[in-house]
Amino acid sequence: MGVRPMNVTFRNAGFDYSVESILLFQTEETASYWSDSLRYFYPEINQNIQTWKEREKEDYLRTSLRKIWDRVLPEIEAKECRYHEHFQKYRNQIEDALSDAFELDSRTMFNELLANITLNPICPRFLREEKFDLFYMNSERGALGITLHEVIHYFWFFVWNRHFQDSYDEYETPSLQWILSEMVVESIMSDKRLSTINPYYPREEGACVYRYFLDMKIEGKLILDTLMDLHENHSITAYMEAAYDYCKRHEAEIRQHIRQSENSTAESGAS
Repeated sequence: MGVRPMNVTFRNAGFDYSVESILLFQTEETASYWSDSLRYFYPEINQNIQTWKEREKEDYLRTSLRKIWDRVLPEIEAKECRYHEHFQKYRNQIEDALSDAFELDSRTMFNELLANITLNPICPRFLREEKFDLFYMNSERGALGITLHEVIHYFWFFVWNRHFQDSYDEYETPSLQWILSEMVVESIMSDKRLSTINPYYPREEGACVYRYFLDMKIEGKLILDTLMDLHENHSITAYMEAAYDYCKRHEAEIRQHIRQSENSTAESGAS
């Protein structure tokens, strides 16, 4: 039996899963950068649900989103196939690019990644479960762009964990490791085998990283440009060390910029 290739399965995760995914970003603690995208795509949703009790929020969303779900379900089911076909079209070059970027054989890894197609405009990833969410409004090209972003995370943290010997528990928001992992996606994505098939690349096309990183400057220089320079001159593990050391030196400035940005703009995952 041959080695199973790196692969992503795109699937309709169901209405209940969509509601659960949305609720993750509708807590009282969630910054407007994340929570407001729900109202942007679904303006009929009550603006104040973040302050409601959990059961009240869930019941309300189940009622409010049910008609939307029933209406778009045929589109979601069709996109299972369309997303799959578009990913498979480019899988070989994606594997080649990731193998070079992370200095390993990507073809032997992550052959059961799961992309759940949902109503949620935010696309969270779950490292241990090897799954992530995809907003159903994405085109095939947009879905591939989001998928590339998430797949890079899985490889990044696989190599990171092997090198630093720390814990996967440290890789979630708001840790500095998480912040760095979100920023370095652009430098990894700069490989033409990835950038040419990602509608979010380059920055002028919407960016393949969170928008609040685009104008973040440290010592007068855009932080994404600094990371790009470090990436060009280092092996992958040396890049990780250099980039992490840089972020630790400037952690206070980085976190201040994120805090200010998260309370002023909304993020979404559709193209």
